[in-house]
Amino acid sequence: MPTTSEPIGVIAGGGQFPLLFAQAAGREGRRVVAVGHRGETDPALEGLTTAFRWVKLGQLGKIIKFFHEHRVREAAFLGTITKTRIFTEVWPDLKGLSLWNKIDVRHDDSILRAIASTLEEEGIRVVESTLYLRELLFPAGVLSKRRLSPEQESDIRFGWRIAREIGRLDIGQCVVVRDGTVLAVEAIEGTDAAIRRGGSLARQGAVVVKLRKPGQDFRFDLPAIGPGTIASMREARAAVLAVEAGQSLFFDRQEALSQANRAGLVVVGVTATEDGGPTLGP
Repeated sequence: MPTTSEPIGVIAGGGQFPLLFAQAAGREGRRVVAVGHRGETDPALEGLTTAFRWVKLGQLGKIIKFFHEHRVREAAFLGTITKTRIFTEVWPDLKGLSLWNKIDVRHDDSILRAIASTLEEEGIRVVESTLYLRELLFPAGVLSKRRLSPEQESDIRFGWRIAREIGRLDIGQCVVVRDGTVLAVEAIEGTDAAIRRGGSLARQGAVVVKLRKPGQDFRFDLPAIGPGTIASMREARAAVLAVEAGQSLFFDRQEALSQANRAGLVVVGVTATEDGGPTLGP
């Protein structure tokens, strides 16, 4: 088992998560060895590492070789990859191509689990993305100044059931509903696009529900929101953002809530009961 003095690998996508993780790992005494994906990863990550290399989507063999060179035995998946790029911008090496041809269902979780399994076969254990950042987990309860109406609570419960089902099918993590009607289901286009699409149909007052997929591996692709999500909500004239507490990431919390309050949005962290239903209180 690696000790905290040993390096930790980062497989970085876009956004601030890889940078936050690298900073937190450094505070814990870990040396960070990272690979960044061109067109996705913030170049600032390189300045937070002891070793860094750019890769293209699909270059799994290059990642493994780089980690072995730097004696990395633990690694984390962090940040976002634009999902539509898998159709146009994947440049697999032999290792990546071999793995790709073995994956029958190319949904998020299936791909990431297969990559993690290959890494672990190479002696590189994949750790939880929140290893040093538990404070980023979404809290329970209403976080905004505005409270929920009974109708909005009903829509959250309805949306929760739908989101659980699409998550079980590994389609997406988010649904947009209003008055007991599904307006949009997130697929490969991502949460913000789903919010805008659902909001255009609702015209105003839509309820957005975002959950972790049932059985989703906590090591990668957790639901995440931040100021950008709130901006999409405002553009769509949506009313409520309900996110699964303790199972989702909340970036730039103060800024996001400030924006939500100025727009009169409700932001609430929802927890699951023992039977899998939602609880709206803390």
